[in-house]
Amino acid sequence: MLDRGYFDLDSGDLDELAEVTGRVLDPAGLAYTDTVSRNVPLYDMNVLRARLSDPGDRRALMAEWAWVLGQGQGQGPGVLVLKAAYGDTGPIDRASAVFDAIIVAEKAAGHGKGDHFAAAGANDRIWNSLQKQCLADPEGFALYYGNPAIAAVCEAWLGPFYQMTAQVNLVHPGGKAQSVHRDYHLGFQTAEVAARFPPHAHALSAVMTLQGAVAHCDMPVESGPTVLLPYSQQVPGGYLAHRRAEVAVYFAEHAVQLPLAKGDALFFNPALYHGAGENRSNDIARMANLLQVSSAFGRAMETVDRSAMCRALYPVLRRLVAECQLDAAGAEAAIAAAAEGYSFPTNLDTDPPVGGLALETQVALVTRALSEAWTQDAFEVALDAQTARRAP
Repeated sequence: MLDRGYFDLDSGDLDELAEVTGRVLDPAGLAYTDTVSRNVPLYDMNVLRARLSDPGDRRALMAEWAWVLGQGQGQGPGVLVLKAAYGDTGPIDRASAVFDAIIVAEKAAGHGKGDHFAAAGANDRIWNSLQKQCLADPEGFALYYGNPAIAAVCEAWLGPFYQMTAQVNLVHPGGKAQSVHRDYHLGFQTAEVAARFPPHAHALSAVMTLQGAVAHCDMPVESGPTVLLPYSQQVPGGYLAHRRAEVAVYFAEHAVQLPLAKGDALFFNPALYHGAGENRSNDIARMANLLQVSSAFGRAMETVDRSAMCRALYPVLRRLVAECQLDAAGAEAAIAAAAEGYSFPTNLDTDPPVGGLALETQVALVTRALSEAWTQDAFEVALDAQTARRAP
């Protein structure tokens, strides 16, 4: 439901979800594959790889992928699989060895790992596997990410100049499923925060990121590959609805899982309802490198030292509020102009997530300090600690 142009907390009801996700993808409408499994199109890159070298074919293929991933009415199911995205799985094995070594080293160092949408410590995580792999094995990194199929699907959804990030998830036998969710950006906010954003920002969130997963081992269904609800990215109020119990039940009854082979890559719209599955196997340690690819457009025009601004502004705000020269709304507006209002990007090793929710922002820290009448020294200690946690 919309309330004067905004979604309310009851948006995205089950009837709407059932109508949207009840569609069936007709493979006859696809030019580059005739294979669809449970509403998920499968693209054989052993067949298509050579066509990526032809500019016309590449552009047409990317246009089809963009349609498949799209969230507007009349668009595709929001998810696709590139079969044999890595025709040679040597770079996969080389990267897996690097990731295994990183996991062992980080465990030995006692690094705690939060997790998004799953209990901390249930899985082995490598935050920022992109940078860690590059620094540990730059040649292996080049061979792994020097993949034209991966680049093409990223460009299909985000256009050029995209920014790659990645996190490894290793789920051992017995590892539990994640809760159903949508992803970054609005998927990492509470329902109350998401409801503060206008509907066009909900639509924008889905086109600012592409989610992917590269299979580092064979993943039969019993090993718990990602659980997906095709077409669910088209539910307009879905960033609020996915948290509701009845939606979780519907997801459990209607979502699909596809087996993946080592070297396959799964990509989906970040607004698609999904979650990692339960690893019910006896002996498969399910390793995936989760690609979170961001649009180049999510940037401010200028670089700004907001920590320095907060440090200078805090005593002035205390005085102006005490002297009634700024009321609460005025102070909030001044803080919003100076401080960082978003939790990301951050260093997830030192600033880990809790329960899938966004971390305290600089805006929230300044606001809390003012409301609790912190001294300047106390505020600067907290600000410096927050800045240090976020540093790469």
